[in-house]
Amino acid sequence: MKLSGNTILITGGSTGIGLAFAERFLKAGNKVIVCGRREQVLQEAKEKHPELITRVSHLDDEAERIALFDWATTNYPEVNVLVNNAGIQQRFNLLKADAKNNWSYFNKEMTTNIEAPFHLSMLFAPYFAAKEEAAIINVTSGLAFTPFAIAPIYSATKAALHSFTMSLRHQLSESSVEVIEVAPPAVNTDLGGTGLHTHGEPLDAFADGIFKGLEEGKKEIGYGSSVDRLRMSRDEIDEYTENMYQATKNMIE
Repeated sequence: MKLSGNTILITGGSTGIGLAFAERFLKAGNKVIVCGRREQVLQEAKEKHPELITRVSHLDDEAERIALFDWATTNYPEVNVLVNNAGIQQRFNLLKADAKNNWSYFNKEMTTNIEAPFHLSMLFAPYFAAKEEAAIINVTSGLAFTPFAIAPIYSATKAALHSFTMSLRHQLSESSVEVIEVAPPAVNTDLGGTGLHTHGEPLDAFADGIFKGLEEGKKEIGYGSSVDRLRMSRDEIDEYTENMYQATKNMIE
């Protein structure tokens, strides 16, 4: 994809990976729109980068996703890039989860991580296909390939998004819309809660690495430990997943 002269919508763009991407897209000469759930956090991002366009949007709600699409295409008809970045990660013990009385808590992870990017991709794809150049960037995870057993729903949602992204890429292959997957490893952000990813890759180094992949025209971009995980054999996946579970299972006991 071209890296300048775009109008880019980034979901979950007020903090973490989304904001790091927004900063780099701004620096490269793009108009950037970010949406998120928390108005105060969006305001803080705008204070840091006044050129950002912000919108509060709760992507676990179908009506709000449609409203976001309508608002973006009406007010910024030149929009040509969608970055599906918003996500929730919840760690829990399946034997202790109260799925009878607390299903809405677990379901929100699925609506945010699966329904939202699927729906937004399907809303924007026909709109983008009428443009000369456009792109949909879906942010999955290394956990789409090697599941993190203590975050079972998160891992499964990212695997689903990976599969959907592959299908989307094939269906749009004869259109003007590029479909790109970014599969992060653990990155030092507040995903899942403050302090849970301090062991992860430095955010700025990760974001720079992903932009290098975009510059090189890659369609599937990993970084650090996720690079090898994208191409592991089944036996390697099983071994990696088991080792990771044994190293972390005490976190949910």
